[in-house]
Amino acid sequence: MGEWGYVLCANQLSFAAHQGRPVAPDGDALSVHDQHQGRCHLGKHWLADGGIATDEFAFHQAVGDQKAFTAIRTSARAAVVAVEEVIRWPRVPSDQWRKGYLAGIFDAEGSCSRGILRVSNTDQAIVGQLTSSLRHFGFCFAVEDTKRENGLVSVRLTGGLHERLRFFHTVDPAITRKRAIEGMALKGRARLGVVSIEALNVEMPMYDITTETGDFIANGVVSHNCFARPTHEYLNLDPATDFDRVIVVKVNAVEKLRTELAPRRWEGHHIAMGTNTDPYQRAEGKYRLTQGIIEVLGEARNPFSILTKGTLVLRDLDRLVEAARRTHVELCFSIGTLDEEVWRATEPGTPHPRKRVEAVARLNEAGIPCGVLVAPILPGLSDGREQLDDVVRACVDAGAPSISPVLLHLRPGVKEHYLGWLADAHPELLERHQRLYPGSYAPGRERDRVTQLVRDLVTQHRGAKGAATAPRLSSRFDPA
Repeated sequence: MGEWGYVLCANQLSFAAHQGRPVAPDGDALSVHDQHQGRCHLGKHWLADGGIATDEFAFHQAVGDQKAFTAIRTSARAAVVAVEEVIRWPRVPSDQWRKGYLAGIFDAEGSCSRGILRVSNTDQAIVGQLTSSLRHFGFCFAVEDTKRENGLVSVRLTGGLHERLRFFHTVDPAITRKRAIEGMALKGRARLGVVSIEALNVEMPMYDITTETGDFIANGVVSHNCFARPTHEYLNLDPATDFDRVIVVKVNAVEKLRTELAPRRWEGHHIAMGTNTDPYQRAEGKYRLTQGIIEVLGEARNPFSILTKGTLVLRDLDRLVEAARRTHVELCFSIGTLDEEVWRATEPGTPHPRKRVEAVARLNEAGIPCGVLVAPILPGLSDGREQLDDVVRACVDAGAPSISPVLLHLRPGVKEHYLGWLADAHPELLERHQRLYPGSYAPGRERDRVTQLVRDLVTQHRGAKGAATAPRLSSRFDPA
């Protein structure tokens, strides 16, 4: 961007809009000519939005194989002053400005190859803003003098793949080919030690994985029949084995949500959490993402609901109560059985079902409507009348406003895993399941039988408590 003065035309400003870097639809870089013309187009409209009119003119004529370049300009003194003001470095840059600047300068001048992320430039002001913004977000970097006559300086991000991933997640550059990490080795730098060991007074399998976050984390909900298993296949992970030991954490979820809730993007629709993966699995204890999401949704007065098996939700009880003062908040616990033998066999690593019942009671006492999904009901394992009666009675006593049954459904990927587990653990039930599940769902008559049985039990126990209203069988939390 430049400004030229002429003898007969003072205050003439001609410029090419370098603030944006256009990219192709697939996120790849455009040619130099197309980049320039794209910047010119973006700059013209960007300035017009601010009330600054410009004219296009021939900046460079076509010569041989070289294409013609155009630029935009204004000669009005007020417009010149306005342009100088809008492109001025901010005195106190906001986090959003810094992220946008880092993303733009990386797209325009940066590279990431052979494990090295760097941005090079000859302008001291640009390099200064670059290093200031990196330092603001806590990135480690090295400034290297290339010893060239033009004064080119290279700013190199240090810290390995861990820091490069954090950079990409923080600023979200546009050009995807610069963000590829295929074939890169994951190495942790954290020095971990045991702080304390406490008895849980319960036996359960343990699963862990060393991750690039530098610690050990586990899925927390190791369910043989979980309908979320196929999501791991989508991520090129094994839904049978990796689901039990690998979790992918979207560390910037809270920040992304805050951006998406901007009035221009979002109309305040209900947001349902936990309909595929549990927002209160063990990793939430470290990352506190659900906690932050509750705060953001409450501040935005955006209605939401949560489906969970995790008693960790009680940690956020005060935040839920505060959010409920501003918008509609609804919770639901998944409690498939109170049979300890079935629970230990089918849901190792999840909170004890009676602890879940206690959480239902505490939430309702605090004024947060918390219902129960009796789910999944496992044919031959947890579908007995006495077993369902135990669950329903406990949930009615806990004040659950809705109690809804969901009979086991087995989608592709889940079915193969569950039937394989069943063949080893309960071979006597395998043939029955093969008859019940030629597809993903049991026959309608079987689902209707279980639904009516639970409905009758709810009515019976509510009647015994003298409840005046009929039970509500909620469908909000039913998996699609």
